[in-house]
Amino acid sequence: MSIPLLPSASLPHVRVFELQASDEDLLQRFYERNPLYFEQVHGVPPRPDEAREEIRDLPPEGWSFSGKRLLGYADAEGELVAMASLVSDLMAPRVWLVGLFIVATSLHGSPAAREIYAELERWMQRRGAAWVRLGVVVGNQRAERFWERQGFAEVRRRDGIPMGERVNSLRVMVKPLNGGQLDDYLAMVPRDRPGEA
Repeated sequence: MSIPLLPSASLPHVRVFELQASDEDLLQRFYERNPLYFEQVHGVPPRPDEAREEIRDLPPEGWSFSGKRLLGYADAEGELVAMASLVSDLMAPRVWLVGLFIVATSLHGSPAAREIYAELERWMQRRGAAWVRLGVVVGNQRAERFWERQGFAEVRRRDGIPMGERVNSLRVMVKPLNGGQLDDYLAMVPRDRPGEA
């Protein structure tokens, strides 16, 4: 069975595609139409170069990874209704990062985010992911509840993270996709052990 290049949309009349530098205006428009994440996490609406920075952004120097994918979910009019930034093999083989996952505010309260993420997770697993890692800002209650409901568990907290106009605490959360134990993950990614710098 061949592995699809992209996850399915899981929503009617929505197509998934890989965002490129040429899609910067499209992504920026999505951010500006859906500023809630930026207001809650950064304390300000998205900057005018927010999309450009997301498209160019890579993990910190010294962190190993095999690739970054920036996925867009476009409606029938070609406008984004969701986006996801993913990094594969981050710091260890088979550990994937969900760097950013935003669903249009108009879809909040619907099953859209859960359905999009569930298909995204199945796709990552088919592509070799055994663990999914992400960071959630403490106090972003909607996001904290969403990721907990998806089966993620906190492994550590990082304090003093500058983000926009705010300095946040971050919950580092992980989820096994193949029944692994947290001790197995922490042996592969010692950075995420509680108390590590």
